[in-house]
This record gives sequence, C-alpha cells and structure tokens, in this order.
Amino acid sequence: MDTSTQSNNEDAPHPYVEQGRLLFARDVTFMRSAVSLATLPDPGPPEICFAGRSNVGKSSLINALTNVNGLARASNTPGRTRELNYFNMDDRIWLVDLPGYGYARASKVDIAKWTELTRAFLRGRAQLRRVFVLIDSRHGLKESDFELMDMLDEAAVTYQLVMTKADKIKPPAVVKAVAKAQSQIKKRPAAFPVIIPTSSVKKTGLDILQGEIASLALPDHRV
Repeated sequence: MDTSTQSNNEDAPHPYVEQGRLLFARDVTFMRSAVSLATLPDPGPPEICFAGRSNVGKSSLINALTNVNGLARASNTPGRTRELNYFNMDDRIWLVDLPGYGYARASKVDIAKWTELTRAFLRGRAQLRRVFVLIDSRHGLKESDFELMDMLDEAAVTYQLVMTKADKIKPPAVVKAVAKAQSQIKKRPAAFPVIIPTSSVKKTGLDILQGEIASLALPDHRV
C-alpha cells in the first residue's frame, strides 16, 4: 500500500492540502441514490466512500467537508441511510455515502439487504480508491466496525480510519483514542496506516482529509 501521501507526524502539513482546498472549493452535487447494483452509475472517475456506524456523524462530516449544508441528509433517526448516495465532485472524483451499520433496531431483513449491497459494491467497483471508515472518537472501534474491516480486508479494498467528534473529548483523549485504534489495525492488510481525527463542528482535520481525498483523484495515484 502507498503510504507516501501523509506522514505519521501530526505536525507535518499534508502535501495535498492546497489541492484539497481547491477541489472542495468547486461544485459538489448530488448525483443519485442507488438501491441495487443495477441502479449504480456507470463507471466514471475515481470513487471514494464514507462508511460508519449509524449516528457516527457521517452526514455532518460530508456537509462540513464540502461546505454545503444539507448536501448529505443528516438525521436524528439512526439507520436512515438505506442506499448508496453518490455525489459528484467537479467530475474529478465521486464521493459515495454508504448505508450506516450497527443499528440494532433495524430489521434483520434490512440489515441483510444493506450488508449484501455494500459487500457486492465493494467487490465490484474497480474505480474505488479508498473507503474512509468513520469512528466516533468517544467510543473507539466496535464489533460492527471490525466486521466491516474484515469485509474490506477480504475484498482487498484499501480503507482509512477517520475519527469523528474529536471536539467532544479532551485533546489527550483524542491522542489516546487514535493510538489505540492504530494498534488495533496495524496487522490488517488493507488498512491505510494513518488515522485522521476530525471535528465537523470545529473544522478540525478537515483540511487533512480534503488533501487525502484530492491525492486519490490524481490519475497516477497508486493504492
């Protein structure tokens, strides 16, 4: 796996921060919601995905990254996202919002349907560059997160952890949460080694994440 796009030194600027700023300053538009493989858009530019447990702050992070309020539908009802939502970023990269997982009140039928759709999508999209797995900084990795990472390891799809809601805990606790997660993924074959702590409210880490996404839009990128 390519680890050249970012250093483990948190004080070092991401080499693609400026490219990320320029990318996210351009138009980002909703494309479509896919409820099956047949309704996915035809292959186009590189794709990146956001995945995470229900209520991890996925919609809020997408809205904060793009500076478009309401682009991704945030809801107080866990498990609302039941399809793959596609967003077009200046025709350079497509952002995909995957259904939330780990919500116990969802029916077993719905859970099985979402899981199978996600699994089939991950295995079948050749242009998929990376899955950003969102983890609540306050709670760390849960069983459902490990299940998703098992699926990604099996499919050989590169994924990177993004810690959300970092403003909800003290800075030393954020460092501790990142270090713990780092140790938990270090032997996973498809895990990108750098974890990005973020806050949609304070805008913390968003420039780093934007830079990472911009690097994945480059035609010569190697996963």
